[in-house]
Amino acid sequence: MSIATRTDTQAPALHVADGHDLIRVHGARVNNLKDISVEIPKRRLTVFTGVSGSGKSSLVFGTIAAESQRLINETYSSFVQYFMPTLARPDVDVLDGITTAIIVDQQRMGTDPRSTVGTATDAYALLRILFSRLGEPHVGSPQAFSFNVASVSGTASVTSERSGQGGDRSFTITGGMCPRCEGRGKVSDIDLAELFDDSKSLNEGAITVPGYKAGGWSYKLFTASGYLDPDKPIRDYTKQELHDFLYREQTRIKMEGVNMTYEGLIPRVQKSILSKDKEAMQPHIRAFVDRAVTFTACPECGGSRLSETARSSRIKGVNIAEACAMQISDLAEWVRGLDEPSVAPLLASLRESLDSFVEIGLGYLSLNRASGTLSGGEAQRVKMIRHLGSSLTDVTYVFDEPTAGLHPHDIQRMNELLLRLRDKGNTVLVVEHKPEVIAIADHIVDLGPGAGTAGGTLCFQGTVDELRASGTITGRHYDDRAALKGTVRKPTGALEIRGATANNLRDVDVDIPLGVLTVITGVAGSGKSSLVHESIPAGAGVVSIDQGAIRGSRRSNPATYTGLLDPIRKAFAKANGVKPALFSANSEGACPNCNGAGVIYTDLAIMAGVATTCEECEGKRFQAAVLEYHLGDRDISEVLAMSVAEAREFFGTGEARTPAARAILDRLADVGLGYLIIGQPLTTLSGGERQRLKLATHMAEEGGLYVLDEPTTGLHLADVEQLLGLLDRLVDSGKSVIVIEHHQAVMAHADWIIDLGPGAGHDGGRIVFEGTPADLVAARSTLTGEHLAAYVGA
Repeated sequence: MSIATRTDTQAPALHVADGHDLIRVHGARVNNLKDISVEIPKRRLTVFTGVSGSGKSSLVFGTIAAESQRLINETYSSFVQYFMPTLARPDVDVLDGITTAIIVDQQRMGTDPRSTVGTATDAYALLRILFSRLGEPHVGSPQAFSFNVASVSGTASVTSERSGQGGDRSFTITGGMCPRCEGRGKVSDIDLAELFDDSKSLNEGAITVPGYKAGGWSYKLFTASGYLDPDKPIRDYTKQELHDFLYREQTRIKMEGVNMTYEGLIPRVQKSILSKDKEAMQPHIRAFVDRAVTFTACPECGGSRLSETARSSRIKGVNIAEACAMQISDLAEWVRGLDEPSVAPLLASLRESLDSFVEIGLGYLSLNRASGTLSGGEAQRVKMIRHLGSSLTDVTYVFDEPTAGLHPHDIQRMNELLLRLRDKGNTVLVVEHKPEVIAIADHIVDLGPGAGTAGGTLCFQGTVDELRASGTITGRHYDDRAALKGTVRKPTGALEIRGATANNLRDVDVDIPLGVLTVITGVAGSGKSSLVHESIPAGAGVVSIDQGAIRGSRRSNPATYTGLLDPIRKAFAKANGVKPALFSANSEGACPNCNGAGVIYTDLAIMAGVATTCEECEGKRFQAAVLEYHLGDRDISEVLAMSVAEAREFFGTGEARTPAARAILDRLADVGLGYLIIGQPLTTLSGGERQRLKLATHMAEEGGLYVLDEPTTGLHLADVEQLLGLLDRLVDSGKSVIVIEHHQAVMAHADWIIDLGPGAGHDGGRIVFEGTPADLVAARSTLTGEHLAAYVGA
């Protein structure tokens, strides 16, 4: 009895398995992290803060998530690992207590023309099964509704090795692909007016394709072919001459005693220019391709990507193409109206998937929307959908600014989703700048104090209230609220948009004032991008900086991307009397041992590959002979190791004075990238850094109208002030600036606001307010007005 009583009064001992409630990171040195150690509570919501470039992504994605991914891959057999990407262990001393990590980042979804919102989320796969079971007339299995499968039929001769007997076998595959556009929904056409001037003859330089100079080798093929009269204007060609000029197939000819191959201009241009990666082209050739190639909806399938047979099968009068074209919130209602016990589990799963879209604020999309056209924020939320209904617990969800592209009204909904994932027993790690998300955190890890080499240290960890009192940059700026402008600038003119109907716009008429800072607002999906990117006439003077990703390999860096390397190479070449090519790590000056990469990559087949610093050049990427040449007492590798701020000073005065380089560096400093190392690989830059790099590059373009798409993406609270100063400088220099933005500080700073809505998709597409920020706050007539009023404390 006494023993039993004693047992009852003692607290139960903690089970040894319950002691693992922390993720421990010790000595992390990935990218700019300076040997930092941090303990993160499991089954809690932890928000990582700090200025852009302070090391948040290096800690969360480059260390914790990367090691989790690597360890999971190691659990597979050697055979399976052979087919998987090899991952190196992050540079960290101890990393323990990590669980399976599910990464939901802002990487754009694939730009494959056949990838849609439906195929990316499996909703279309469920819809295909539904139509294959219930569609009338019945046209085949689910693949009969797939625009990735072509219909094929034929006869094959088959011989058995065992008996030696054989015979003909016929086969038929029924796919849903439109034969004309091959499932792309669009067909490309070449605008002949961009290839040649039909009023001129060949000898007068009729061909306007880049690289086709009159008298050049490519030109001589046409003038000396014998098929064409080089002195006759092209508009006077006979039918046969025009065919030979444009479409003739490869034909052997003799030119100046040499055997050559002649073919028409269109197949020649397709092979030499159009078949190449557009991103790798020189700017003037890319501009030519943009002008010359036009994409139009496929006339055969009407842009639906599907064959006539697939479109003929209907459920309650709706075919699968029409179902995919519906707004997802409407499609969910349509599916809810289907009552068929034979496919009840399928309908329940499809309803759940479509309801997740609506719940996450993407009900305005349609399943046939090309996934490559989604913004970074939309892409991240589409990836979230498959995790919302998951039964998994005790996993680590890693989010990269999940509020990117969200109106303040939608951020509350996103917060609820993050908390729901946590409450199911998961660890939620979020990299975020928005105070609304920081406010719901159980734990905060603040990195900094600066960016790049000035960051990478742990400044603070604790609760929101402790952060406010901490004195760190994030703590000091947490309660920052921009005030409404006392006076606004007067417009110098107006850009008229009449009858805009792109996407969900409802015959919109609007005058966008010029010479001022105009901010376009509205909930996600209200039509902001459609109004700005698709309705403003594209012409001279419009410089558009969208959210498209920067393309670049690990060899690319800010110096190569911005064109800064060109004046630097020329300055080195002039000072030393040698060729500029010697000062490029991708050209003649490259270290022969590592081919200018600075590191040697060793592929260890099934094991993680290893990157080791090249012993010959010691990571400097250049031949030893090249490093003998100096400019202002520095060699090329030392210059590329400078930050933007150092390089500005270096190229601004003395022997190394190079005005062309200084001008580019000034623009980089203007957008807040003074800390960036000019030779740092582009692959190591954060999302916010990449967008500002793009902005700095475009600032050099001649244009009177700048269009910026959410420039605050990835910006810390402290950096937003600097961005507002940059926008002011652009306007004060005589430019007109149009900004699509959700950040209330930018709205408060605007001279004029155009608010779209009232909702998303077909509930939006209208102008619900035009006027000054003060008028918007006073009226409180829209969702934006209410949130802006709350933000400025009005």
